[in-house]
Amino acid sequence: MHTNRFSGTLRLPDDEGFEEACFGRVFNARRPADRTPAAVLEAVCEQDVVEGVRLALERGWQVAVRSGGHSWAAWSVRADALLIDLGGFRELAYDPDTGIVTATPSVKGGDELNPYLGGFGRFFNGGHCPSVGIGGFLLQGGQGWNARGWGWAAENIVAIDVVTAEGELVRADEERHSDLFWAARGAGPGFFGVVTRFHLRTRPLPGHLAHTVHAYPLDLFDEVMTWLHGTHHTVSDLVEIVALTQTPPGFDAPVLLVTGVSMTDTPEQAAEALAPLHANPYADRALFRVEARPTTLAEQLDNQRTANPEGHRYLVDNAWLSGPAQDVVPAIRKAFTEHPTRGTFTIWFSMAPLRRLPDMAFSLQSEIYCATYVVHDDPGRDAELRAWLDAAMAAMEPVTAGQYLGDSDFTVRQLRFMGDAQWRRLQEIRAVRDPKGVFAGYLGAGAVTNTNHWEQ
Repeated sequence: MHTNRFSGTLRLPDDEGFEEACFGRVFNARRPADRTPAAVLEAVCEQDVVEGVRLALERGWQVAVRSGGHSWAAWSVRADALLIDLGGFRELAYDPDTGIVTATPSVKGGDELNPYLGGFGRFFNGGHCPSVGIGGFLLQGGQGWNARGWGWAAENIVAIDVVTAEGELVRADEERHSDLFWAARGAGPGFFGVVTRFHLRTRPLPGHLAHTVHAYPLDLFDEVMTWLHGTHHTVSDLVEIVALTQTPPGFDAPVLLVTGVSMTDTPEQAAEALAPLHANPYADRALFRVEARPTTLAEQLDNQRTANPEGHRYLVDNAWLSGPAQDVVPAIRKAFTEHPTRGTFTIWFSMAPLRRLPDMAFSLQSEIYCATYVVHDDPGRDAELRAWLDAAMAAMEPVTAGQYLGDSDFTVRQLRFMGDAQWRRLQEIRAVRDPKGVFAGYLGAGAVTNTNHWEQ
């Protein structure tokens, strides 16, 4: 261990605890066996990050960053690079005069940020899984609570503090270092800096949360999803709409769940907002129905924690979908109705009607987001389960517009994830800001091209 330069701890490959420092905070138990960092810096303060980048410059190392450790592909674990782990650097501060909260990247959106903000009657639409750190989540765009109505979480970044490729700490916003500010909202692991603090716009805590859940047998999948496809854009933008197949507690097989969480101020508003989901013409054939039942953010986070258990192996992929129901529903059927493990779940997430995005690197979305999470515990099944997932995603390609960084693994499959003009601009900014390639960037099997391979 080497601490003379840092308040935190620098670990080299021969140091005790090096392997734990590399992999201990990787959420996915399916961890990379072929990538070993040159060193790991367990930072505990901003100056550690500054000194870490400067050390990398001196040693000729690249830099990779870990915030919460939830990247499915463990993007932070890069061969021969300095891994700056921000897990020990956790700070929060709220300004009641502006409604701005300042938080370090490793702060967990559900477990830490929103409980803190709740004390002020405020809320931030962070990630659904409560243990996700805000760093990677925000850099990738931030598909948080009620994204269809409130927008992407990255839209609520008002400034960032960032350590540049020269090892300098700067504040970036719409006026200062605006190129970095633009890139940080959507570049994900391709961002060329280390964000040390996010300055985030918050919103009032909703006065009344309610949820609707209809459970349907899978033999009604086509009918229910066709109906939902034609209805979701008419539902109030105060409702988060998710359809998913999973095997709930107490069930022996997967079921189709059509859910809505309303974020209103009164029970009456909730009932009105959720009413279109209750009008499902197949409701009388549901296995069970919960309609406009009061809920809490804590209850919703507990449900998310159950669906995303720690300590398991995950294989994950996703697609932005576009097209009529007669094309989309058959294309997603395999992913929803043929799960290979009990823990597998697939989500259909409404973004309709689409909101106009601000000018930022994040720039690709469609009205429907679909992602499959294969959860298991047998390393011997990895190849088989990957093949199943690849086949499920291939079936969606005729209606696929691209993918979202947050649920992607470019070592397996990379699609278009950004608008063409934004992609070109990102490369231009990187060439100026990080001409020596200090930051490791995207982790892929080859060059990352931001294209759909079937369109080439």
